[in-house]
Amino acid sequence: MVVALFAGGCATPVSAPVSDRGGSASGRAAPSSTPRAGFYIVRPGDTLYSIAQRKGLTIRDLVAWNQLADPNQLEVGTELRIASPDAVVVSPVNIDGPAVEVKPVAPEAATTLPSLKQEPKGGKQPYSDQAWVAAQNATVPSIAAVEAKAASNEPGKPSAVRPDGARTVDGVEWSWPVGGTVFSGFKDNPRKGLDIAGKPGDGVFAAAAGKVVYSGTGLRGYGKLVIIKHDSNYLSAYAHNRQLLVKEGQTVEKGQKIAELGSTDSDRPKLHFEIRRQGKPVDPVNYLPER
Repeated sequence: MVVALFAGGCATPVSAPVSDRGGSASGRAAPSSTPRAGFYIVRPGDTLYSIAQRKGLTIRDLVAWNQLADPNQLEVGTELRIASPDAVVVSPVNIDGPAVEVKPVAPEAATTLPSLKQEPKGGKQPYSDQAWVAAQNATVPSIAAVEAKAASNEPGKPSAVRPDGARTVDGVEWSWPVGGTVFSGFKDNPRKGLDIAGKPGDGVFAAAAGKVVYSGTGLRGYGKLVIIKHDSNYLSAYAHNRQLLVKEGQTVEKGQKIAELGSTDSDRPKLHFEIRRQGKPVDPVNYLPER
C-alpha cells in the first residue's frame, strides 16, 4: 500500500503472471480444488490484484498473510490465505468444566474483518514497481484503467505561480516539502526523484493537499516512508524519515508537517522526494515553485 515512495521506477505496473508449475506461495500445494475455510485456490487468469479486488482485501495483506517472496508470480493451484491469521481466536477449554464448542469463522465473515496494521511477516519487500503499487494498497487505478488512459508522461503547463511560492500544475497546488539543498536531481537519481539535504529532525511538509495512503517501513530502501494521494493522477512520496507523524487514511493540507527528516535506510540525513503521475515518476522540478 504504502508509505511507499519506491530499480525500474519508470515502468507502468503490469498484471502479475500466473503459471502452472504447481506449488504454493506459502510453500504448500493445495490439497484439492476445494479451498479450506479462509483460503482461496488460484485459478488460471488470476492476479494478486484481481483476487484482492474480488475478496475486498488489499494487496499488502495478501502478501503479508502468505509470505509471498515474489508477488508477481502466482501459480495455478496455489492455496492463498484470504483471512488474517488472527481472525479466528480459540478460547482455552477448562477441562474440569463443561465442554465448549469452538465454531470456525466462515470465509465470508473473515474477509470482512478490519485489516491489521502490522509488519509483513515476510519482512521488507525489495523495491519494484509492483511493490510500490502494493504500498499504495488498492488506491491505485486498475491496470485496465491505466492502459486505457495511455496518457503522456509530460506534465501540464502551470496555470499559476503564486507570490507565496506555491505553484499550481494540472489543478494541484505544489510547494517544497523541505528547505534544504537538492544534491541529487531527477535525471541523476536511480529512483527518479530528488534527494534534498537536511538535518535530523527537520520538518518534512506535505507538498500538496491530499490523503495519506501509506505510512510505514515495508518497502526496502526507503526507510520510514509516507505516500500522499492528491487526486486521481498524482501521488507524492517522502522517504528516509526519522519519525512519521501521520497515519494511513488521514487527510492533510499543503504545508502540514507529516514527518521529521532522518536517515532510515540511507547513508546520510536527507529527504528523498518523488512525484508520480498516473503511477510514473516525473521530475518534481517541473511542479515545484522556483526558489
